[in-house]
Amino acid sequence: MNAGEGDETASRDRRPVYVISIAAELAGMHPQTLRQYDRLGLVRPSRTAGRGRRYSARDVALLREVQRLSQEEGVNLAGIKRIIALEARNAALDDEVAGLRADLEVALGAVERSSRVFAAGSAGDTVAVRRGRRAAPRSRPGGGALVVWRPQR
Repeated sequence: MNAGEGDETASRDRRPVYVISIAAELAGMHPQTLRQYDRLGLVRPSRTAGRGRRYSARDVALLREVQRLSQEEGVNLAGIKRIIALEARNAALDDEVAGLRADLEVALGAVERSSRVFAAGSAGDTVAVRRGRRAAPRSRPGGGALVVWRPQR
């Protein structure tokens, strides 16, 4: 898979292209069922300027999943709505975690490339020290510095 190819596929899957009759046929349902699911908020198709429904490939897959949960698992529509909401929340959290991990990797890489190391002085101030060195202790009795470091991997 080329870089960005997954994004293109996801974009194509979300493109609203199917009118209700085609989406119903692809999902193996009656168009009235799709209208009911839209009213209940189970599947939210895009709308045209004239308010006509347009379903994406992702919407059709979701319709099939609603049907499977209902018929094979015996879950009622309220339960299916809750499952869909929780799955969407889980996917959003997964995306957020992936973004935070990427940010952390960038930050850790910057720290490892940096030649500057900082320590907290006894007065609460921050002092720069050279890598591999300790901060100079304060001249007052009991004075000293806390050196913060991250061991090399």
